[in-house]
Amino acid sequence: MKIAHVCSEYAPAVSGVGQVVEELAKRQAKDGHEVHIFAPDWDKYKRIKKKYEFLDGVHVHRCYHIARIANFATIFPGVFPKLLKGNFDIIHSHVFGHLHFVLAALAAKMSGAKHIHTTHCPWSDAPRSKLGNLGILVSYNIFSRIAMKMTDRIIAITPWEHGFIKNYGGSDEKIVTLPNGMDSIFFKKIGNNKFKAKNSISGNLVLFFGRVSFTKGADRFVKIAKQVLKDYSQVTFVIRGPDEGLLSHVKKEIKNEKKIIYIEPTRDRKEIAEMYQAADIFVMPSYREGLPLTLFEAMASGLPVVASPVNGIPYEMHDSKNGFLVDYGQDAEFAEKIIFLLKNKKERERISRNNILTAKKYSWDSIYKKTQRLYSQVLKS
Repeated sequence: MKIAHVCSEYAPAVSGVGQVVEELAKRQAKDGHEVHIFAPDWDKYKRIKKKYEFLDGVHVHRCYHIARIANFATIFPGVFPKLLKGNFDIIHSHVFGHLHFVLAALAAKMSGAKHIHTTHCPWSDAPRSKLGNLGILVSYNIFSRIAMKMTDRIIAITPWEHGFIKNYGGSDEKIVTLPNGMDSIFFKKIGNNKFKAKNSISGNLVLFFGRVSFTKGADRFVKIAKQVLKDYSQVTFVIRGPDEGLLSHVKKEIKNEKKIIYIEPTRDRKEIAEMYQAADIFVMPSYREGLPLTLFEAMASGLPVVASPVNGIPYEMHDSKNGFLVDYGQDAEFAEKIIFLLKNKKERERISRNNILTAKKYSWDSIYKKTQRLYSQVLKS
C-alpha cells in the first residue's frame, strides 16, 4: 500500500498524536508499505528548517505553516496538492475539527484514495479564546460535517466518543473503536536506573508527565503536591512535559518548593521509560483527556494511577483495580489517595501487578495489526 498520514504535529514536536502516527508509520514501513507523513513545519515554538526527511523508512514532509488560529488549529493548506498528486491508496488523517481533516477527505475523494480519520477525542468545553470558539463553531458544524460524509471509516479511540462523532455527521456503520497503544520498551526492566540520582531525588517519587496545560491539570498537580507535602515529606513531585501556556504559572507556584520540580521534556523512549520506572505513583488530574498514551505507559511500567474519570479514562481504568479515580478539582481527595498509596507499599504492589496485565492489551504491535486489517477491509469495499 501507499499510505499518507496527515497530522497537525510531528517530531521534533512533543505530541501524543505525533507519537501515535510515528508508531503506526514505522511499523507500516517495516512491513514493506510506502509511508508518507504530512505535517506543518512548526514545532509549536519555531519553524522547522528541514522540509523533508527519510526517518525509520518513512517519508516525512513538512508543509508550510501559515498560522495557528488562537489556541485551536494549525493551518497548512499546502498539504492538499501533495495529497491530490500523491497517488495514495489510503489517506489517514488525525484529529477532528482541523482544516487538514477536510482537505484530506477532499483529496481522497478527488484522487480515488480511501480516507480514514482518527478523531483523537478532541471534544471539550475547556476555556478557549473567542477566536478559538468561533473556529470550532465553523469547523465542527460546517467543514468537519462535510468531511465526515466523505470519510470511509472513522476511528474512535474510546467508545465515549461515539455520541459526539454521530452528532457531527458520522454514522454507526463507519465508526470503528481502536484505542491507542504503547511501546514495548515500557515493559522492560531498566537496570541501574539513574533517574533519581541525576535529578537529586530521594524517597518516593510522584509523577506528572504530559503537556503543561490547563486541560492536563498541571496547575492542579501543584496544588495537590503541596497538600500531600504537609502530611508526608519523604516524597518528590516531578512535572515533565512541553509548555502549552501554563509553564510560567507552574514555575512561579513551585519557586520555593524544593520537593516539587519541573524537568524539561524529552522524546527519548529509554529516558522516558527510566523516568516511569523510578516513580512510585502516576497522577493525571486532567480536566479533559482522550485516551492518553501516558496512561498505558504508566500501567506497563507498573505504576498505580490516580486520575480524573474524564472522557475515555474510565473505559480503560477501573477504580481500586488500576489505582483511584477522583473527580477533577477535588484536590484534597487526590492528596488523600496519594498519601494512602505512599504509606501502603503492598497496595501499590497489588495495583502494579494489575496494571502490567492491563497494559498488555494495548501493545502497539497489536493495535497496528488491527489498523492494517481495517485498511484492507476499506480497500476491498
